[in-house]
Amino acid sequence: MMSESAARHLSRMFHRISVAIAAEKDRLSDLDGAIGDADHGITMVLGFTAVNGELAKLDLDHMLPSEVFTSAATAFLNAVGASTGPLYATAFRRAAQVLKEDEHLSAADQAAIVEAMTAGIRERGKGQRGDKTMLDAWIPATEAAVTARARAAGSLEMWTSILEAAETGANSTRSMVATRGRAARLGERSLGHIDPGAASAVIILRAMKETFAVDTVREQDR
Repeated sequence: MMSESAARHLSRMFHRISVAIAAEKDRLSDLDGAIGDADHGITMVLGFTAVNGELAKLDLDHMLPSEVFTSAATAFLNAVGASTGPLYATAFRRAAQVLKEDEHLSAADQAAIVEAMTAGIRERGKGQRGDKTMLDAWIPATEAAVTARARAAGSLEMWTSILEAAETGANSTRSMVATRGRAARLGERSLGHIDPGAASAVIILRAMKETFAVDTVREQDR
């Protein structure tokens, strides 16, 4: 039963992400308009809408969590071929790989998902912290996840620290000059603007926190 409810849990997570991204679509595109092509919000909505459309067709009661992430990767990439598409597709594939070792979605597994997604984005984008990209949110989030896992923190405590680290990281991009992506063409003019990819990473992580920390606490209380 665990893997069945876990697959549904992940499906709920992707639904939450999609709703949250759609609500922030205009803000994300405005941020992107300052330093890019003003389409980041639209792109992210397309990607996560496609993921939800694909998951709606699947028999989640007979799927493993790793298979949910694999389906999400394919759907996202098919919907968003450029820029962000390959980054999140690789992130989801890496998450699927780590889940194959333990499909239970424990707090340690949740930390491993964040770690794997960051590794995938890093590997595909060849970026690092300080480049003014989504990694400025994902890398601190991973550090917080790894630290929380090392002290065997509970899900809520872990996700609170993950989200705080991601928000701080995203806000720090305001004072960075972009060195990668379209924003790099602006040089110094990219100063003073939060990176849209880092902003959307925070939205994703907040939806993950609501799914894993809040829902899991409710289930434990039953």
